[in-house]
Amino acid sequence: MRRLYSLIWWLILPLAIARLYIRGRKEPGYRQHIPERLGFFPPVASPKQRIWVHAVSVGETRAAEPLVRALLSRYPDCDILLTHMTPTGRATGRSLFETEKRLMQAYLPYDTNWMMGRFIRHFQPSLCILLETEIWPNLISQCVKHHVPLALVNARLSARSLKKGKKLESIMNEAAQGFSVVAAQTRTDADRLSQFGAGNIAVTGSVKFDITPPDEAVEKGKLLKKCIGNRPVLMCASTRDGEENLILDALDHLDKRALLLLVPRHPQRFSEVADQIQARKIRMMKRSQLQNLSSDIIPDDVRILLGNSMGEMFMYYAACDVAFIGGSLLKLGGQNLIEASALGKPVLIGPHTFNFEAITKDAISAGAAIRIQTASEMMTEADKLFSQDTSRNEMGIKAQAFAQNQHGATDRTMALLAPLLEK
Repeated sequence: MRRLYSLIWWLILPLAIARLYIRGRKEPGYRQHIPERLGFFPPVASPKQRIWVHAVSVGETRAAEPLVRALLSRYPDCDILLTHMTPTGRATGRSLFETEKRLMQAYLPYDTNWMMGRFIRHFQPSLCILLETEIWPNLISQCVKHHVPLALVNARLSARSLKKGKKLESIMNEAAQGFSVVAAQTRTDADRLSQFGAGNIAVTGSVKFDITPPDEAVEKGKLLKKCIGNRPVLMCASTRDGEENLILDALDHLDKRALLLLVPRHPQRFSEVADQIQARKIRMMKRSQLQNLSSDIIPDDVRILLGNSMGEMFMYYAACDVAFIGGSLLKLGGQNLIEASALGKPVLIGPHTFNFEAITKDAISAGAAIRIQTASEMMTEADKLFSQDTSRNEMGIKAQAFAQNQHGATDRTMALLAPLLEK
C-alpha cells in the first residue's frame, strides 16, 4: 500500500510544484526555498545532537514554542531543526526564535522515500518530534530505517480524521507503529490513536496551554485599546473563507458603538476580506494604517478594524473585550481558544469544533466559553456581555483560571522525550 502511496506522490509532483508557483502569486514565500521541498539543502555543521521538530504551519509553530524553548534550555549541547510546510509557519518560527542561534529552519520535503531519506542523511537528527496530526508514512519509514526515534506530541485525532484514516488502515497502522512514544492531548485522542496500533501512549494535555502571553504584546494591546477609545471591542479571531461574509451579514445585530476587530487566519486573504468589507460600504481601518499606537486614534465612525498583520494575535486579544474563535461557524473544525483564555477574555465559539472538541467542551463547562450557533447569535451574546460588566469580568476570570489549570503539558511531554534523547 505504501508503494502505491509513494508512486502517487511521484506522479503528482509536477502538480505540487506548479501549485507552489500559483500560490506564490498571492504569497511570494511559496516560491522561495523550493529545492528544500525536493530534498536539497545548504551544508550544515554536524553537532553532537540535532533535535528535529516538525510544525506544519502557524498554529503548530505557536504550539511548539514552549516545547522548543524547553528543549533548548534542557539540552544546551543540542541544536534544534524546526521544519514547516507553509511560508506563514516558517515566518512565525523566525519571529518567535529570531535570537536563537542554535535553531535552524527548513521546509519538510515532499513525502517520498528518496527525499525523506536524503533529508535525514543530510541533517542526521537524533530525534524526530511531530506535532498534533502530522503522520507522514514515508517520513516515518525513513526514520525507522535510519534508527531515528519518533515522537508524536500534542497529538490529537478527531472522529472525522479517524473515519478517514480507517479507509487507509494498513498504511496508517504501519505509520502509527513507527512511533517510539505518543503524547496525546486527551484520553479520547489516545483511544483513537490506539485504534491504529500506536503504542506507548500517554495523556499529557495540550502544550498550547503553556504559552505565556508576551509582556510586550500585552502592552501593545493596551495601546491599541487606547487608539480605539471607550468603545466595546468584539474580536473575530482566525476567521476562515466563508465566515467573514456571515459575520458581515450579521453586523447590524451588534451594538452600533462597538468595534469589530476582524483577524483572518491566513494572511493571503487579507486583501480579499478588505474587498468584502469595502463592497458593503462599511467604514474600515487596517492595522497597517496605524503607524504609531501611542498617538493614533481610530475614529468613532470606523466600524471594523481589519487585523492585517502577522505575529500580533496576543496584541489583538489584549485589546478586545470579547473574543470569537473562527473556523467554527462553518464545518472547519474550529481553532484553539487557549490564547484568548490565557488573557482572561470571554470566549464565544461556533457549533463546529471537532478538531478541538474536548478543550472546547471543558471551557464551556468551566464557564470560560459560550457556544453560539450563528453569527447573529454571536453578535447578540457579545452585546449582552458588553452591557453586563460583572458577568463579563467573571467569565474572563474563569477563562484565565481554565487556562492556568491546564498548565504542565510541556513538562509531562519532556519527561517522555528524555529517554529517547539519552539513548
